[in-house]
Amino acid sequence: MSSPSHVAETPITDRNELVATLASGEKPKAQWRIGTEHEKFGFRLDDLRPPTFDGERGIEALLTGLTRFGWAPVQENGRTIALLRDNASVTLEPAGQLELSGAALESIHQTCVETGTHLNEVAQVAAELQLGFLGMGFQPKWTRDEMPWMPKGRYRIMREYMPKVGSLGLDMMTRTCTVQVNLDYASEADMVKKFRVSLALQPIATALFADSPFTEGKPNGYLSYRSHIWTDTDADRTGMLDFVFEDGFGYERYVDYLLDVPMYFSYRDGVYHDASGQSFRDFMVGKLPVLPGQLPTLRDWSDHMTTAFPEVRLKKYLEMRGADAGPWSRLCALPAFWVGLLYDDAALDAAWDLVRDFSLVERHALRDGVPKQALNLPFRNGTVRDLAREALKIAVAGLQRRAARNADGQDESHFLDVLQEIVDSGLTPAERKLALYHGEWGQSVDPVFKQFAY
Repeated sequence: MSSPSHVAETPITDRNELVATLASGEKPKAQWRIGTEHEKFGFRLDDLRPPTFDGERGIEALLTGLTRFGWAPVQENGRTIALLRDNASVTLEPAGQLELSGAALESIHQTCVETGTHLNEVAQVAAELQLGFLGMGFQPKWTRDEMPWMPKGRYRIMREYMPKVGSLGLDMMTRTCTVQVNLDYASEADMVKKFRVSLALQPIATALFADSPFTEGKPNGYLSYRSHIWTDTDADRTGMLDFVFEDGFGYERYVDYLLDVPMYFSYRDGVYHDASGQSFRDFMVGKLPVLPGQLPTLRDWSDHMTTAFPEVRLKKYLEMRGADAGPWSRLCALPAFWVGLLYDDAALDAAWDLVRDFSLVERHALRDGVPKQALNLPFRNGTVRDLAREALKIAVAGLQRRAARNADGQDESHFLDVLQEIVDSGLTPAERKLALYHGEWGQSVDPVFKQFAY
């Protein structure tokens, strides 16, 4: 989740300005970039509990320790709650999950180096604090009540609002971790095509990356419980966005969707004003109850765009939001998967051919069935595993045609090897952990914190 945006405080007086904000994201292909984000759970090495914000071994101490690597602290109410360096940031999710929001980079090679550098820096500081970090989609051991809360104003507002609109929103905030990639578009038509392809294929990414089979120390009946969490978080701001596939979809239709998403807050003069459940449309005419007579700014709009949580999200770029967090190899594989599908014209055409005749019912069946069954979910005359195999084939070819090579002459397609192994074996990361749980782990999740820590 985002920190306050740094967009100018320009007042908004016309809906067309909101549409223009999305259009301003258009870039020629030569300027397309890759922004990768990932979250991870911290834990104390002695008792496996998540670290609190305060204290000698707390999350703020970790952030402070990272400043030795040139990260600049960001403060809220005198406390360090984020870090900035070279157009990247380290931020905190509600329960202290540590997130790297990477810079906009040219290749998967670069984003994988960036991720590895960050993990190494975190490991150095964490070792001094006797902390570890784990990449999974859902906290495998601790209850919701045992998770700490970070002192960020927007999280206080969301914490109070979430139980009013769904039963799992607080779990989403405190017990989930994801990896996502942010990708560019050249035009409105290009955005629409990429949005449709990525939304239809998001369940395939969910299946490939499924890694959240445990809740409070026991199997939960899901392979991606993180994905299931979103189905009962807040229906007003989540889901598959069926209108994306309707004729006439474009920037204006997405703006109308966002205007109908209830607000959480307005951030003014260092204060989060609680506007939960209120209407941005009312804000546009100076009738927001919490700020009567005031008009929204472009920063308010930028903040509001971050409070919608569909499977694919449009800002000035497209965000792929369907995958569970995992080890370094899969943090590199997620951007490789989507870049291979969306950044090569022939691959994008082939991916569209793969999904263009999916019906609304089929798209929803994929979204609803994958959290439990992942690659084993039946689809038409086969399974999701068959779809994943086809999507991977397209992505590999797209990366090979991109021909972005490292110093050793390798293109980016080798980053997909870890996903190819998952498809070939038919075993998701979640299923491998379940086998360990029922076997050598003796029905305990505690070994996951050692065997799968970064």
